[in-house]
Amino acid sequence: MKLYDNKQIDWKNILFDNRTLIWLLLPVIIEQFLNSFMGMVDTMMVSTVGSEAISAVSLVDSINNLVIQIFSAMASGATIICSQYIGSGNQKENNKAAGQVVLTVFAISLSITIFCILGGESLLRLIFGTVENSVMENSLVYFMITVISYPFLALSSAGAAFYRASGNSKFPTKVSVVSNVINVTGNALFIYGFKWGVAGAAFATLLSRAFCTIVIFYSLRKPGQTITVKDYLKIRPDMPLIFAIMAIGIPSGIENGMFQFGKLAVQSTVSTMGTIAMSAQAMTNIFENMNGIFGNSVGIGLMTVVGQCIGANRKEEAKYYIVKLMGIAGIGTLISCLLVLAITKPVTWLAGMEIEAAQMCFELVAAMTIIKPLVWVGAFGLPYGLRAAGDVKFSMIASVSIMWGCRVALGIFLVKAFHFGLFAVWIGMFTDWIVRAVIFTARFLNGKWLHYKMS
Repeated sequence: MKLYDNKQIDWKNILFDNRTLIWLLLPVIIEQFLNSFMGMVDTMMVSTVGSEAISAVSLVDSINNLVIQIFSAMASGATIICSQYIGSGNQKENNKAAGQVVLTVFAISLSITIFCILGGESLLRLIFGTVENSVMENSLVYFMITVISYPFLALSSAGAAFYRASGNSKFPTKVSVVSNVINVTGNALFIYGFKWGVAGAAFATLLSRAFCTIVIFYSLRKPGQTITVKDYLKIRPDMPLIFAIMAIGIPSGIENGMFQFGKLAVQSTVSTMGTIAMSAQAMTNIFENMNGIFGNSVGIGLMTVVGQCIGANRKEEAKYYIVKLMGIAGIGTLISCLLVLAITKPVTWLAGMEIEAAQMCFELVAAMTIIKPLVWVGAFGLPYGLRAAGDVKFSMIASVSIMWGCRVALGIFLVKAFHFGLFAVWIGMFTDWIVRAVIFTARFLNGKWLHYKMS
């Protein structure tokens, strides 16, 4: 099977020319980079409060990250279904779908918030077991404030998805930049000025997320946009449409959630290897996130592009854009890996890492620099395009199976049976990437992903 058929593409009227693609992708790349950078700054500011504070934030954020993955899946579903309606030119159904997304994510996020508030300390102790009283006290304060922000987080993610589905990624990026500034400024004010400790960090997060939601939904009310959402009190459940949205959101949510659980299982294994291995793993994870920013950003933009193509019934054009953007992502990933490798030793030195941990980290990053540019795009970038066509169940089954079979099971087996240490974890991860790349490339080539149009 050919990658795409040139003769079936109307090159004079393609949906996304190079200029449009640049302005779709560039803001997403900037936003992802700033989110990563601001996240590190946020952590550094909280760490100045004390070991109990940073421990509490780290524990609670393991829950928050799982919830974020759920909301991210909902946002992906919103992007996919709305971009397909935009491609088909069905404006009425597009706005109707957006309204149902708002209703659905609000109901789910509010339910999660109420459950967490009622669970409180009992929920934290159930998840984390016995921890020091001071850490639990800080955890409870941080948890009870951040859970209030869940509906804001869910709604702002969905609202940003509406803009990206219509090809406007600049506006949500601008809002995100301001939100990050509010978060960091709030940390400085509440932590250093008011001496609120973890409560200050949590309250700054709450304010920044509320700001995002208010600005985005105020803007969505304006007429003349590709997607408008207003008259919220008049929105009534349309169950067939909600089921269509959830048909995308639930598999993506399960995939994201299981991925997070898998990471926790791997982290639990690393924690038994001693402080040097834990330090090396923590720093290597940071570097891995950094060199993956470009590829992830292209994948996010790819959902809009492929979704609109599928909605417009331009299947060959969808394939063309997947091939083109995966090529761009591959080049960007290679450059990112080389840049990260170049800064690895200086960063580990500035961070004051032990020599053995720093050397272990450098060796892992070097191995990553060889393997990641070859397979990562096929493993993680390509599935964005397949999901955008509605092929989410296959992605969920394949990703979860490979994750637990390779990254978790193989990694732990090599640790327990052959005592490979930290390198066993990364052998499992590299195997995960390679198997994913093979399976998703085969899925793309056989064309079955083209038969799941949602709109």
